[in-house]
Amino acid sequence: MIKKADSKAARLKRHQRIRGKISGTPERPRLSIYRSENHIVAQIIDDVAGTTLCAASSHEKGFAAKGSNCEGAALVGKAIAERAKAKGIEEVVFDRGGYVYHGRVQALAEGAREGGLKF
Repeated sequence: MIKKADSKAARLKRHQRIRGKISGTPERPRLSIYRSENHIVAQIIDDVAGTTLCAASSHEKGFAAKGSNCEGAALVGKAIAERAKAKGIEEVVFDRGGYVYHGRVQALAEGAREGGLKF
C-alpha cells in the first residue's frame, strides 16, 4: 500500500528548515505568516526576546475584505506595515512559513512593502 503524502507535515518540515536559517532580532524582527483555509495572519516577532511586537489578521473585527483572497491578504499586509511603523520598525526578515511565495502570501508581502516595510 502506498502512503499518501501529508501536505501539512510537509509544510511544517519546510517551515522548520526555513526557521533554521532566519531569525528575528530587535533591530530587524521577523515577519511571520500563517495562512489558513479562510484567513491569513501576520506577526512581527523578536526571536531574541521571544515576543510578538505587533500582529494583523483577517480575523479582526471590522476587517473590510474576505481573508481567503489576495485582496484581503494585501490589506493585512498594509495593516501590519502601519502597526510596525507605529512601533518604529522599518526593516523585517520575511518568513513565508513554508508556504509557496505565490498568491495570498505574495499579496501580503507586496501589501507590506507598499505600506513601507523593507525586506
